[in-house]
Amino acid sequence: MLCVGLDPEPAKFPLGMRGDPSKIFAFCSRIVEATHDLVLAFKPQIAYFAANGAEAQLELLMKYIREVAPHIPIILDAKRGDVGSTAEQYAKEAFVRYGADAVTLSPYLGFDSIAPYLEYEGKGAFLLCKTSNKGSGDLQDKRIFQDQVDPEDYSTVYQHVARMAKHEWNINGQLGLVVGATYPEQLARVREIAPRLPLLIPGVGAQGGDATAVVKAAWRQVDGVTVSPIIVNSSRAILYASPDDADFEFAARRVALETRKQLNEAKFSVTTLAR
Repeated sequence: MLCVGLDPEPAKFPLGMRGDPSKIFAFCSRIVEATHDLVLAFKPQIAYFAANGAEAQLELLMKYIREVAPHIPIILDAKRGDVGSTAEQYAKEAFVRYGADAVTLSPYLGFDSIAPYLEYEGKGAFLLCKTSNKGSGDLQDKRIFQDQVDPEDYSTVYQHVARMAKHEWNINGQLGLVVGATYPEQLARVREIAPRLPLLIPGVGAQGGDATAVVKAAWRQVDGVTVSPIIVNSSRAILYASPDDADFEFAARRVALETRKQLNEAKFSVTTLAR
């Protein structure tokens, strides 16, 4: 269930690399090499590359992941949200230029901003639903009144997004949702609404999300088969586990192993309770 987020910040690199944007590929590739046998996916965050003029290094990294771990999906964390021909170009960027398997998108411009991504067969899109940041409730928790007679019969914006992703927008089964680990109660509600959609769950580690709470809220199995898949992302806690260590990738591996252990223990607990 573990996903490693690749958010390279040169200022946090180990000594010998620190402050040097030209070392982004070198840093990330060593993380990939150290953790690829432990993960379900990798999630490079495009802003960390673009801010350092390192798009070419991102392209190189994507190819490197394909070589080292061809079976591991790559989710490009771009959070794009635009319409028409612009959305078409962003889709081309994600799936043609970078060769990602999936991309994160903002759904707030409506389905026509998502449709261009779904034209790529075999590719996926994770829609921002209930995000892990503190300000997410400013919009995502707003009530949408559905019954004027009974004002307590309401939905919220994030719940509406989950329903749209489950039903009319999910034409070819290509959609999933982004739900933050920092909101386990809302995570459980999204799982109720969309019991079989894959969920990308950031926020475990540096943001304070609890791996055990995440699994209990969102992972489900029936007759030994996972029916409610989750992709639990950890970025900074793994990447910068030992920033001053020349063998930083081994520190990253230790944290990745511990996180995966927590996830598996929680999975065992959920499975036992279900019996």
